[in-house]
Amino acid sequence: MLELAIGIILGCCALGAGAAMIAGIGPGIGEGNAVAKACEAIGRQPESKGDVTTTMLMGCAIAETTGLYALVIAILLIFLAPGRFVNILLEAIK
Repeated sequence: MLELAIGIILGCCALGAGAAMIAGIGPGIGEGNAVAKACEAIGRQPESKGDVTTTMLMGCAIAETTGLYALVIAILLIFLAPGRFVNILLEAIK
């Protein structure tokens, strides 16, 4: 019975980490759209290249943070959470 509970904990942590990494799709799509629109804007008004590039880079940096947060959550779920949850389970059994 204990082995089953530990297996469920490990499986749920792995599923949670995989679900967290789905959040990495959003920044990729968003940054791609931002760069496409910036290139389009520079093509229409080349004299505004500096302003458009600066704004685009700031937006891409902010969008990238969501992907990094998802990566941190996934790493915590893979390496830290299983041990903690198993310890909680073992304490509850005693």
